[in-house]
Amino acid sequence: MSVRRLAELSEVSNPYLSQIERGLRKPSAEILQQIARALRISAEQLYVRAGILDPDEATALSVPDAINLDPRLSAEQKTSLLTIYESFVGSK
Repeated sequence: MSVRRLAELSEVSNPYLSQIERGLRKPSAEILQQIARALRISAEQLYVRAGILDPDEATALSVPDAINLDPRLSAEQKTSLLTIYESFVGSK
């Protein structure tokens, strides 16, 4: 996903995301939550993937995380499953 697309989905400015990516800014928990939501993963999984949190310290995966991490599913299948799941439980 491009930084521009992530900026659109997360409602965080493109320049700010670029600064985070280059290590010039430290995002707040709220910004990280917006980024995680746009990526359709939990903030905790974002921390694990970024190397901030040890995977052994992380709790069980959420359903969206499990869907996103399943290598057997195509991107289209993941999107469909996430849409269906969110229709049942609601999105945050």
